[in-house]
Amino acid sequence: MIKVLVNGALGKMGRTTCDAVMAEEDMTLAAAVDTAFADPGGREAFGLAGVPLYESLADGIDHEQYDVAVDFTTPSAVFENVTACLKADMHCVVGTTGMTEADLVDLENEARAAGRNCFLAPNFAIGAVLMMEVSMVIARYMPHCEIIELHHNQKLDAPSGTSLRTAELIDSARVESPEPPGPEGNAARGTIHKGIPIHSVRLPGLVAHQEVIFGGQGQTLSLRHDSISRDSFMPGVVLAVRRVADLEEHLVIGLEKIM
Repeated sequence: MIKVLVNGALGKMGRTTCDAVMAEEDMTLAAAVDTAFADPGGREAFGLAGVPLYESLADGIDHEQYDVAVDFTTPSAVFENVTACLKADMHCVVGTTGMTEADLVDLENEARAAGRNCFLAPNFAIGAVLMMEVSMVIARYMPHCEIIELHHNQKLDAPSGTSLRTAELIDSARVESPEPPGPEGNAARGTIHKGIPIHSVRLPGLVAHQEVIFGGQGQTLSLRHDSISRDSFMPGVVLAVRRVADLEEHLVIGLEKIM
């Protein structure tokens, strides 16, 4: 049995992950961690009997040893959380976005020093991964593109990790990298990442959605992926929990690497 700790267990993604782990025959939900467990109402809201609940990651680590930690917390806390889990001899599966390139370098060094692996995915939905893979193919022939990403209004980071990853993959595949049309510095043109404008929408009623629009002479081509339920992410999360211990590198980014 893979003993799993879920950090951020009362968040929408964390709570769905707890259900997914409990549904697998080869996994056990050995701990749920969330600062909201400091409130009795938070413990009652969790609703899964028999699972040890901790209001801090340090408390959970002190009480038990785990095989894999899954982190769905916040951009401001994720680096410290994952570092603590690596030092406690856990492999880590990370869905929290917002870490910098410098953070990722430091995280890889921490994982190597601990002899543990860390897997990050900006998006665990298989359809979203396929959208990114197909975008790379299209970009070879239609290098002009823009990205529109739409998420619920509780999402803390913008642009989304998925859109940033998509832009990076597209840029790596393009034979030419055309300059995005101006005017330069106009906020209405979105955040420019790897030469690609990204437009972020945050509204109630949304979950996670992204459209990549390619333009060429006399034509456009659009790809769109919609996660209408957080259940869409769970096959990817479960797959990562199973495979993180066997990664050949200490830090791996992107679900496509293990599919």
